[in-house]
Amino acid sequence: MSDADAATVDRPAWRFDRPDDEQPSLREVNASIAVPQTGVWFRRLFAFMGPGYMVSVGYMDPGNWATDLAGGAQFGYTLLFVIMLSNLMAILLQALAARLGIATGRDLAQACRAYYPRPVNLMLWIACELAIIACDLAEVIGTAIALQLLFGIPLIGGAILTALDAFLVLLLMNKGFRYLEAFVVALLIIIFGCFAIQIFVAAPPAGTILHSMFVPSSEIVTNPAMLYIAIGIIGATVMPHNLYLHSSIVQTRAYERTDAGKRDAIKWATTDSTIALILALFVNASILIVAAVAFHGTGHQDVAEIGQAFELLSPLLGLSIASILFAVALLASGLNSTVTATLAGQIVMEGFLRLRIPQWARRLLTRGIAIVPVVVVTALYGEKGTAELLVFSQVVLSMQLPFAVIPLVQFVSDKKKMGSFAIPRGVAALAWVVAAVILALNFKLLYDTIAG
Repeated sequence: MSDADAATVDRPAWRFDRPDDEQPSLREVNASIAVPQTGVWFRRLFAFMGPGYMVSVGYMDPGNWATDLAGGAQFGYTLLFVIMLSNLMAILLQALAARLGIATGRDLAQACRAYYPRPVNLMLWIACELAIIACDLAEVIGTAIALQLLFGIPLIGGAILTALDAFLVLLLMNKGFRYLEAFVVALLIIIFGCFAIQIFVAAPPAGTILHSMFVPSSEIVTNPAMLYIAIGIIGATVMPHNLYLHSSIVQTRAYERTDAGKRDAIKWATTDSTIALILALFVNASILIVAAVAFHGTGHQDVAEIGQAFELLSPLLGLSIASILFAVALLASGLNSTVTATLAGQIVMEGFLRLRIPQWARRLLTRGIAIVPVVVVTALYGEKGTAELLVFSQVVLSMQLPFAVIPLVQFVSDKKKMGSFAIPRGVAALAWVVAAVILALNFKLLYDTIAG
């Protein structure tokens, strides 16, 4: 066997069977961001920082707020452990998504197309499109509620106004991917700052918080009401389209496309996403903690909707701007979700179908599909109907999760496909356990929701 043949044996077959008509993921920005080959470690980490923060948006989007509010209002700090556990699961799965994209040069959608038969790919594409629409639905509702709370704009008007953010994303994309990342990070800083102020004012007991976060209570599984909200928190944590998104946008870095370069890139990309998801953990935990301080101990355990929380936060916390900060963070969360939904839609359509349509057409199509039900439900049922629609969007997301998690774990565990980049057996076993837990809890949430 020649040296060239020997080298080929050790590498994933995916590196050599790319069809001529298959383009790199997000080809217009692929390998567009320079990565320094020398220098201090911080410069290299900074070059890779960005994709993780874009992914973290999905872990603090408006769909997560309702479960965190309900958990804190009803049960105090008890469910902090569930938020911690769900974030640890998310950190693992997002690290696997980054590994897949960097090691193979394909995003998750392209990998599915290369490996699965056409009928399976069509089913996976439809499932992912439904997940993106559901995410867009939650984004429209959250943004419309924030506009109503801050400026008094009716929900229907706010929902229609959200169509304008499509053009903001297009403007940023045309300027360069770093501008898009900077926009996301700026909004994340606003969200972080709003909750940092509220946490400071609320002054929760640090010892109780740490105990609740790291020591689980048996009541989580023995109390049916608490278990239901816990399932909702975990079910809303991992967004299926985030796995497709992360596997693509890590390839925007111009790292060396050699084995050594890819291993280095995987290390920094994993560090980036881990730090960003710790930020998401702070935001989710803060929503629950603020709800626990303001509502649980003051006889307002029934607070479960965003509008209720807005009305009560300022008087209960004794801070006049608390409600405003809450709504500003919600608005920033809704706007941020625009970016991830737009990119994920482009990635899955190009990856599964090799179909490219103008970004403005793609964005307006998905946004229109999300706006119509919000307008109709608001007109027929008012704000209560909108709140129920928000819950429904999370159920739809839960239903789509298996179609992203299972292929991801299967791919990164397979040495025939990943070669030396395949994850170790211990990590693979942990990943399958995490996938099984998330899927089981999502199916339980779906069953409970349908059963009423």
